[in-house]
Amino acid sequence: MTQRFEAHMSDADALMWLIEKDPVLRSTIVAVAILDSPPDIGALRARFADASCAIPRLRQRVLSPPMRLGPPRWAHEPNFDIDFHVRHLHLPAPGSERQLFDAVAPIAQASFDRARPLWECTVFDGLAPDPASSGTATRSAVVLKVHHSVTDGVGGIELLTHLVDFERDVAPRSKTPLSPPSEPLDALDLVLESAAHTARRLLGIARRVPASAWNVLDAARRDPAGTAVQAAATLQSIGKIVAPATAPLSPLLLERSLGRRLDAFDVPLDDLKRAAKMAEGSVNDAFVAGVVGGLDRYHRRYGAPAGELRVTMPINLRRDGDAAGGNQFAPARFAVPLDIADPIERMRALGALVRTWRMEPALGFTGALAGVLNRLPTSTTTALFGGMLKCVDFVTSNVPGAPVPVFLAGGRVERFYAFGPPSGAALNVTLLSHVDACCVGVVTDTAAVPDPDALVSDLRAGFDEIVAVGT
Repeated sequence: MTQRFEAHMSDADALMWLIEKDPVLRSTIVAVAILDSPPDIGALRARFADASCAIPRLRQRVLSPPMRLGPPRWAHEPNFDIDFHVRHLHLPAPGSERQLFDAVAPIAQASFDRARPLWECTVFDGLAPDPASSGTATRSAVVLKVHHSVTDGVGGIELLTHLVDFERDVAPRSKTPLSPPSEPLDALDLVLESAAHTARRLLGIARRVPASAWNVLDAARRDPAGTAVQAAATLQSIGKIVAPATAPLSPLLLERSLGRRLDAFDVPLDDLKRAAKMAEGSVNDAFVAGVVGGLDRYHRRYGAPAGELRVTMPINLRRDGDAAGGNQFAPARFAVPLDIADPIERMRALGALVRTWRMEPALGFTGALAGVLNRLPTSTTTALFGGMLKCVDFVTSNVPGAPVPVFLAGGRVERFYAFGPPSGAALNVTLLSHVDACCVGVVTDTAAVPDPDALVSDLRAGFDEIVAVGT
């Protein structure tokens, strides 16, 4: 089924696209699927080619109107080449997972070719058997790289439904008809279309403002005190969202660079659920508590304990019926305490803190705030966001994955790791659930974290502490 996508970027998507003038703020998502056997490359290419017919974004590139007359828009790429986007490589012996993630790191660091659609797939054969199992078969990995303006983590999982099967045999699918390509735009057409789009958007705002103003005035007439309190709370919430920061809270995670290191480990999903139940919380509460506990251990390892760290956490705003493409989340940025020793109390405190931020009134104004920032000069917008995001210590994200086994071009997906962009922070820790495992992907800035093995060891210990509560 072909999905409908807007021709122009939303304000949130456009903002992520524009601030990449500072390469430290690149918004690239990388997903790594570990397969129990090599995939059928021909079938994989065919599946991606078919998916590109159903998902217009996979055949579109970005056009930016001159003089910022409107938001960037998506345009059909007439020279789309599936062989450019799907590549096949082989790991050198012995083919360890460390070698795999070291090979993926340059892919995660590299910027996209902006003259082409913003995605790549690389298959790595020659991955050694899982040392934790008794298997002897050589495995493979499928690495999918997508720009964040194409979709967010939850939307990405929806897009993957076009690629996977529920049985090993690659079932032939009926060909999806290619969406009619849009007419090519020359420079004048792009200027006129962008100006018309901006005018329509402003006209829509102008139509909504009187109705909104009347609603506010009517509410103030009926309940002046309550309306004033609500308005003050909303303004205060917006102030918290856009509050500037001058430095990271961590005394260790200070430097920023373009270097990236990728690591991964697993936590049994049932163990994390049992631990969360002990604290009367959610899996996300246990996940965040494990990350915070690990970071506390890391700081104490070097004799630099921190009372709190600043985190960015995406709050999912996606609703049933929303298109899989684009971004439907609000980035909440707040401080979390590191000095809660008891793991149950830590889960409860962090869970309450996250739920408080989910209720912030300003989250409903994220799109409007992005629209205001998009109207500023690109250098100004980039500097404002860079000042805020580079002072974030870490990013966490929790994405629900497939609850049942899935196959990709004939190979069973054993593990599925998501590596989110640090976006100016020192590290990003993303949990992607897959069947009975929580697959944890860690991306660190190599300047901020010069000893990633120590950090990952402490993160593992932080999760072990949480899991121990339930066992």
